[in-house]
Amino acid sequence: MANLKEIRNRISSVSSTMQITSAMKMVSAAKLKKAQDAITAMRPYADKLTELLQSLSATLDEDSGSKFSTQREVKKVLIVVITSNRGLAGAFNSNIIKEVNNLTSKRYANQEVSYFAIGKKGNDAFKKTNKVIANKSEVFDDLTFDNVSEIAELLMDKFVAGDFDKIEIIYNKFKNAATQLVTTEQFLPIVPVEGAVNNNADYIFEPSKIEIVEQLIPKSLKTQLYKGIRDSFASEHGARMTAMHKATDNATELRDQLKLTYNKARQASITNEILEIVGGAEALNN
Repeated sequence: MANLKEIRNRISSVSSTMQITSAMKMVSAAKLKKAQDAITAMRPYADKLTELLQSLSATLDEDSGSKFSTQREVKKVLIVVITSNRGLAGAFNSNIIKEVNNLTSKRYANQEVSYFAIGKKGNDAFKKTNKVIANKSEVFDDLTFDNVSEIAELLMDKFVAGDFDKIEIIYNKFKNAATQLVTTEQFLPIVPVEGAVNNNADYIFEPSKIEIVEQLIPKSLKTQLYKGIRDSFASEHGARMTAMHKATDNATELRDQLKLTYNKARQASITNEILEIVGGAEALNN
């Protein structure tokens, strides 16, 4: 059994760890509320804009379609990996990395795959492959629509230039503080939803249908990427809050066990001292 000094040092160390994890939990909880409100308010707009865009795209002729909806033979694929800049968030980042590896090895085993990292953890995981074409981790330092729009424009330019035939984004979709859903969405090309519109209906478009789609597509793509990053940002704080909550509970349980061990060891030491005193007194009497 460890001596009393060693147990006291362990109790002190575990107590310090518990204070740190508890503080991190409270910080993440405070940030989560703001991030959750932002993504909750944004989702209806983003979903409706995507639905409208897909409905209009479904009615366009192939010749008059947008350059962003051009279907090409898939030879080069770009996967946008959205992770966090920091760890201590449970399986938040590892789930994304695992899904990217699974997608690369199975769905795109015969294609040339490159990665676009948004988040240091994703960049660290794939930079050894020499296939990370860019790292935009700094966007989390100032997460605004304008900053995300620059990234979306870069992705759109690469698709239009023919650098990549398909672009997909992978991120953690926020459900609640304890649950994050790993989500894969096709970014480009845009795939019209079949049967999304009643083609027999007679609509009058002002301005023209093509002009509306051409203006909506870039805005919709920027909104889609911004929503994905916002979802990931909220999920990160939810995952970290949950992880730190569990870590605090584990530290509390370990501290209580150490205190019990310490009290037992201390009681055994006192008992031994009493026995030695009684034994010494008896020896003197004899």
